[in-house]
Amino acid sequence: MNWASFSTAEPELAAITEERFGAFRHHVLATLRRDGSPRTSGLEADFRGGELWLGMMAGSRKALDLRRDPRFALQANPGDGTGMGGGDVRIAGRAYEVEGERKSGYAKEVEPPEPFHLFRTELTEVVRTYVEDDRYLVVQIWTPGASLRTLRRA
Repeated sequence: MNWASFSTAEPELAAITEERFGAFRHHVLATLRRDGSPRTSGLEADFRGGELWLGMMAGSRKALDLRRDPRFALQANPGDGTGMGGGDVRIAGRAYEVEGERKSGYAKEVEPPEPFHLFRTELTEVVRTYVEDDRYLVVQIWTPGASLRTLRRA
């Protein structure tokens, strides 16, 4: 499921997620190394045209990881910890490299440093964690084909 489909299914959570990612430029991407261990890297995420795009420098380790195994997790930058309005958000899924016209069209619009890798994403999970009424830890979990689940812990 792409970003547009998720946004249609869960518009409130999608808006909060985009707002959290929009609060800072750099976020943390987790990919899988060849041996299966995690690799974390800084990344700029771009919500554009109904897609969540991941762009990265040509030949970067994270791009090579995604080419080999498309699974990823993307954590929004929490900032200094004082401005967590909207809570903490994370997106997981699979990333597939884009070439040809889609990549050229993106490059014309965004003008990234060349050369670069561009990946479109298919979502498998979106999670938001926040504190409610200074009493409850609330975790919202969305997965494709399921209703949004909300867990509250005192």
